[in-house]
Formats: sequence, structure tokens, C-alpha cells
Amino acid sequence: MMTGYWLVKSEPDAFSWDQQVANRVEPWTGVRNHMAKNNLKAMSKGDLAFFYHSNVGKQIVGIVEVAREAYPDPTAESGDWVCVDMKAVRPLPKPVTLVDIKADPSLADMALVRQSRLSVMPVSKPHWDKLCRMGGWKI
Repeated sequence: MMTGYWLVKSEPDAFSWDQQVANRVEPWTGVRNHMAKNNLKAMSKGDLAFFYHSNVGKQIVGIVEVAREAYPDPTAESGDWVCVDMKAVRPLPKPVTLVDIKADPSLADMALVRQSRLSVMPVSKPHWDKLCRMGGWKI
């Protein structure tokens, strides 16, 4: 089975990378956008995702792994919302900022650049590899 690659956003004042690391495995709850929900549903156990601090920082700070596939989001009061469990894998040695991403023409077609408000998005393997290199992680 092929590994899928994703980017998930969190506002660090609501839930930060440090909290993810401290909790080890954490449900990724609170997604209330249908496209992002469909992306959560498409994730498979073992897929990897960049952990992106939105609003404050605007940078990729770490990598998480899908530890449990989509299930009903316990924080949803109504609707067909789902969450996945994410497990902290490793921090990036050097955070990759949105400014750096936008400055690289080879990343111009990333969902992060094109659909900036989307909180859960796929990342292509070439973009994954490039961002890992930019963040100092030798893959």
C-alpha cells in the first residue's frame, strides 16, 4: 500500500505542535469544512502529514502519522463530521514558513498556496520530498 501525504493546520494557541508531542496520539477534531472532511476520510493508517501552525507562525513545524482512520468526531454537536487520530513522529529541524513555500515556484500549485483556508489537504510526493528537504529532514 502506498503512503499518502497530507498537511493539517492548527492554530498554535488552540492546539500546538508541543501539545501534540506531549499527548503523543491525539484526535484531530473540529474540522467543519466538507472538503477537509473528505480529506480526513481519505486518510489511511500510516499516512504522514505535515503539522502546520496557522495564523501565528504560518509554518510547517513537524510531521504526524495517521494512527486511526476516520471515525465520528466526538466534538461535533450535529452533522456527519469525522476525525482521525494523529501520532507525533518528529519535528522538522527547520520550520518551513509560508513565505518560503510561496517563494518557491515548484510549490505554486500546492493546495496550501491555492486554497489557503483549507485545514486538511493532500500533498503530492514531489512536494512532500521538497518540503522535507527545505525543513532539513533528509528523506
